[in-house]
Amino acid sequence: MTKDELKKITEKINQLEQENKALKEKLLLELDQELKSKVAQKIARAEEEVKLISEEKARQILIEAMKHGATDITAEYTVSSIKVPSEEVKGKIIGREGRNIRVFERATGVDLDLEEEGEIRLSSFDSQRREVAKRALEKLIRDGRVQPNRIEEIVDQVKKEVDKIVLEEGTRLCQEVGVYDLPLELVAMIGKFRFRFSYGQNLLVHTLEETKIALEIAHQLKADVDTVRLGCLLHDIGKVVADRKGSHVDLGVEIARKYNLPEKVVNTIAEHHEDKPFSSIESAIVWIADAISGSRPAARYEPHEDYVERMTKIEEVAKSFSGVVDVAAYQAGREVRVVVEPDQISDDEVTILVHEIAEKLEEMARWAGRIRVTVIREVRAQKTAPLTEED
Repeated sequence: MTKDELKKITEKINQLEQENKALKEKLLLELDQELKSKVAQKIARAEEEVKLISEEKARQILIEAMKHGATDITAEYTVSSIKVPSEEVKGKIIGREGRNIRVFERATGVDLDLEEEGEIRLSSFDSQRREVAKRALEKLIRDGRVQPNRIEEIVDQVKKEVDKIVLEEGTRLCQEVGVYDLPLELVAMIGKFRFRFSYGQNLLVHTLEETKIALEIAHQLKADVDTVRLGCLLHDIGKVVADRKGSHVDLGVEIARKYNLPEKVVNTIAEHHEDKPFSSIESAIVWIADAISGSRPAARYEPHEDYVERMTKIEEVAKSFSGVVDVAAYQAGREVRVVVEPDQISDDEVTILVHEIAEKLEEMARWAGRIRVTVIREVRAQKTAPLTEED
């Protein structure tokens, strides 16, 4: 075999090796692409299966959690009724020329209507005021001494009793959801949930319902149960703050920090309306449970919230004037009664004050029609006579 022939054979072998290598690479590439396609298909099918399973699992968790949200608490909205035992008692409640009714309404901030069926209807957007009025009127009926001084005395007593009830309600709600050792001042604030509504939904009922739902979800997802428990209990605490302005979320965060609650709990309050991104699974659970409780059928309705907002705004406007000590809005905001401090407001200034309040409320007439403002300035003198030896 000549050198040229050997050279040609060698070149042919090299060529075949190159072609074989290229074919091998091509086959490997095709095989790799085919494997990737099959793997991608398997992953997609697996993801779809996981998605279906997870959605079903999520539904089961939520359904099970919602079962735990049932409560046996009912709450009145804006009206309470009391049965009058006789026409004689009815006459005492009215008083001479309606004097006793006027004193009672002024002391309680509640509108009192006498029904033909022998009932007295107490109306107020503020449930706590209405509770005070109901208890006070029941005491006056039992006592029989219905007169201005006695009315004011009983109302003052009942207000203190209701303060105790608020603390008891707060304690009961805390115990119901398993929270203990909170400061008494904070527990009393929680008790105000009993007399607070949001879109017609009682805040105590909503909080209890939400907490039960959230705790079940937290258990299922192995989240921090204690954080969820406190977060749900206090997520709407800012709604009972009446003396400071700001959103209930910001006020709630402020209160939580005031009482040195854990930062994770503070975050659940700050994030329960998605004002901030969720910082933890606990925040997401509080948000989910809040949404379930608030959006379920018949839980809430808009008109009541609008009504409360209107009445509260009217009272806030009237209270903003110097010398005003008490304000009560009645008749869906069509009537406002203002009590002033006689040492600060003179008789002449009363006329001016009525005009100024009415003028400032004029922009709200679109809510309530014409608003009648009544300013009351009352001066009293009282002295106790000493007993004689014969007495």
